[in-house]
Amino acid sequence: MKAQPGMHEGSPVERYYRANDPEWHWLESREAPEVKEFLAEANQQHSHWFAPLAPLADTLYHSHLARRELAVTSLETSLDHYTFWSETGANDDYPCWWRFPNGQPQQRECFLDVRARAAAAPFYDMGDMALTPDEQWLAWTEDTQGDERFTLWLKALPNGEPQKLLSDIGPGLCWAEDQTSTGATLLFSRFDDTQRPDSIWRLWVPFTATEAIKPPEQIIREDDPEFWIGIGKTRSKAWLLIESGSKDTTEVTALPAHNPAAKPHYLHVRKPGIEVSIDHRPGAFYRLQNLAGPHFQLDALDEAELGKDNATWTPLIKHRDNATLEGVDAFAWGLIVAERNHRDAQVRLRRLVLDEQQRAVIDAYIELPETPCSQLLEDSPHFDTQRVRLREESFTQPPSWFELNLSSGDRTLLKRVPVYGSLSPEQLVSRRIWATSEDGEQVPVSVVMRADLANQALPTLLYGYGAYGEALDPWFSIARLELLERGAAFAVAHVRGGGERGEPWYLQGKMACKENSFNDFLAAREALVEEGISQPERIVACGASAGGLLVGASINRVPEAFCAAVLEVPFLDVLRTMQNPALPLTTAEYSEWGNPDAPEVEQRIRNYSPIDNITPQAYPALWIEGSWHDTRVSYWEPAKFYARVTQAQQDDAPILLHTDMSSGHGGASGRFKAWCDTARQDAFILWALGLTPTST
Repeated sequence: MKAQPGMHEGSPVERYYRANDPEWHWLESREAPEVKEFLAEANQQHSHWFAPLAPLADTLYHSHLARRELAVTSLETSLDHYTFWSETGANDDYPCWWRFPNGQPQQRECFLDVRARAAAAPFYDMGDMALTPDEQWLAWTEDTQGDERFTLWLKALPNGEPQKLLSDIGPGLCWAEDQTSTGATLLFSRFDDTQRPDSIWRLWVPFTATEAIKPPEQIIREDDPEFWIGIGKTRSKAWLLIESGSKDTTEVTALPAHNPAAKPHYLHVRKPGIEVSIDHRPGAFYRLQNLAGPHFQLDALDEAELGKDNATWTPLIKHRDNATLEGVDAFAWGLIVAERNHRDAQVRLRRLVLDEQQRAVIDAYIELPETPCSQLLEDSPHFDTQRVRLREESFTQPPSWFELNLSSGDRTLLKRVPVYGSLSPEQLVSRRIWATSEDGEQVPVSVVMRADLANQALPTLLYGYGAYGEALDPWFSIARLELLERGAAFAVAHVRGGGERGEPWYLQGKMACKENSFNDFLAAREALVEEGISQPERIVACGASAGGLLVGASINRVPEAFCAAVLEVPFLDVLRTMQNPALPLTTAEYSEWGNPDAPEVEQRIRNYSPIDNITPQAYPALWIEGSWHDTRVSYWEPAKFYARVTQAQQDDAPILLHTDMSSGHGGASGRFKAWCDTARQDAFILWALGLTPTST
């Protein structure tokens, strides 16, 4: 068939175009052979165009490896009986897990070789690992397809033969505290037909070969299609918590961990728009809730009142306008609360030491190494510990792990990720600027670059996400050093819809306010130019998943703002996806994007959905990535966008699609393939920014 206006000569779009299906819906027929044929030809076109850049990608890849510590040993974690850690060999994609009896490191033994388990599969993802209370049995889940459906395995430690127990379950596992010499109860989730985790099950796992495994029993089922369900255990080991939640509503029930067959207690009954997070200390439950206001409040409940109709929660930290409470972790001595300052877009960890009356005898913030930075409470399994682990990093400093002695205040460095090569963290500088969006809102924009180039406008990679309240707090990237060393700046637009400035920031970028996200991203681009940080003709936009929606909508509106764009597993066909409740995630997403059954919502989504707003114009160069087994963003979304933009393109800039036929939403499972994929993407970015003499 004759090429349509704007089609590139030789493109598979020209050959596979169907006049009776101009929207390319036929690509949704996964079983049709022509679908894979089209994707294969698009991949071939991509490879042909990329061939001149392949040497650069190879250089980037090997330079990246040279900067990185390839043989990695994790921190040791001591539980009640054994100390556990992982080791990944310099040439390995996956680790081996080790242990020794506490205090006896000479008795180290490998109890799970993940390398061997992954060797026979083109894709491998370990979902979860869970040790029985006596630490002698290990249960774990595996995904060998990339579709996020997991298989449950069990083995006696250290050298028992792995037993396959169940297939097609969720990734998460949790042992109850009812272990005997003959077995223990394991809890897990299962999916409905749309791959929504809709039920929690318990399985009595016998430890003797003479006892047959009985079918699991369902504990609770969530019938509302907008709600997902999960299971966890309090650090106190007293309670199993079952949380059922939509994007804006939570319900929590509790089971005694020593008696998982007991009737569940309702800790919080769902109320539309009310979210909670709950933890426990002997004598009290603690609850973060937005009943009192959108930024959350911390309350306490006397454990003796559990189950009473008139149970009263007492405020510990009242709702405030200038900060959002994001998390609570309970210890024997009190609580650590994660608190985000709205003005500074910075999270602080707040330590509350409580007396028996739930009064704070100590209320203090844990010191930050710099601002802005990320400071997280790491794995601290012991409930009564006075020593906690912190993970800290920034745009210029690699991750470091510290042990903080809460009694003395002493900090001990346990590990810092080493960085090798010619560009060290000390040669980097980061800064934060503020962009003025269309409605006057001030949007934070973070930038990192070489210190010696900080006083000149640079080619820039601008990254964004802006959904689900997820915050893009500062993070260090060794791969990013390849771009920075070659003279690029890296910027992050902290747009509304994310959580960088707390709950209000999220609420102002979802549902009817989604337009703010796109305006903020474009405003960030303008601010980078106005501040003299970025060269206006050399800015590449980048976004993944919902960030792909952000970038896709932005280039539709102002394509000349960017010289290129990278869209990874991008959510682009928003309206059609939200109109299909049979797809995974759709019903759970109604409270994020809206239900298009309502005409006004349908029109609102149509106005920004990237695939519905493609017009004949000069698009920048596009690097589009999809995954065949992706259950979050179906492979056809990036494929249809590629086809339709190719048809609409009024310029010579390339429109490229690559579909990974062996992975899911998270991309390649092995670290070396993932780094190779990153190097190829970075080669494209450097080409687009004009930082390499290679041309196509």
